[in-house]
Amino acid sequence: MDPEEQTSDLYGIIQSVVHVEWLSTALTVAIALAFTALVARAVTKVLRRVLSHDNSPLPSSSIFVNIARIAVWAVGVSVVLSSCFGIDVSAAITALGIGGIAISLGFQDTLSNLIGGVQVSITGLVEPGDYIEVGGRRGVVHDVTWRHTSLKTLSGERVVVPNSVINKSSLTHLPPLTKVVVPLIVATGGADLDAVAAKIVKAAGQAAQKVGGGMSQEPQVLFTEAMECGYRASLIVWVEDGDKHSLVKDAVVRAVAPYTMA
Repeated sequence: MDPEEQTSDLYGIIQSVVHVEWLSTALTVAIALAFTALVARAVTKVLRRVLSHDNSPLPSSSIFVNIARIAVWAVGVSVVLSSCFGIDVSAAITALGIGGIAISLGFQDTLSNLIGGVQVSITGLVEPGDYIEVGGRRGVVHDVTWRHTSLKTLSGERVVVPNSVINKSSLTHLPPLTKVVVPLIVATGGADLDAVAAKIVKAAGQAAQKVGGGMSQEPQVLFTEAMECGYRASLIVWVEDGDKHSLVKDAVVRAVAPYTMA
């Protein structure tokens, strides 16, 4: 075969594969997806900044960021399918609706967790930073995602609780970690309650300062009941560093032990 004919045939093959319309379509798709990615990133940054403000009506849970990101990508992909490939997105969604029941059954747990996460976040039932007890586990809420709520226990463990469990189980909001509450039974031995309370407050304050917890205000002793063996009371110590909750509580209990009885 003539070299010129071989070259012509090769050029024809390349031209048939790398068609001008195919290249323009691929370029359009790439530009559209890149623009969608930029918009999704911008929306994510703005939404995180808005949710992080103290006056925001919504908690700073990542579930809202994830939903916004999915919505942006859904719009971007729909535009690409419609403009570049001529696909009727509305008709495709209608067709998918026929199998919606089967899909919903297959993703029943996922949908339950997603709806549960939206409910607990919008209603403010659970927010990052809350100290809660659910399903027998205690911890500080780290984040609420589209599938689960993550807790950090006082021992540093990370507990993952499905959102559907939070909606179905008993939920207890505990005092913040900056508030250390120690139940006491005070044996006065005939001494004045005010004098005993003052000694307990002084001992608790010194103990909290010693372990580095700091104090945002002076400890407080509240007597709630008179008993045969003494007086039931609650010692409240407000600390600045909630991460040292356990250390402060241990130090305070040891310090006030001489004024109490189990």
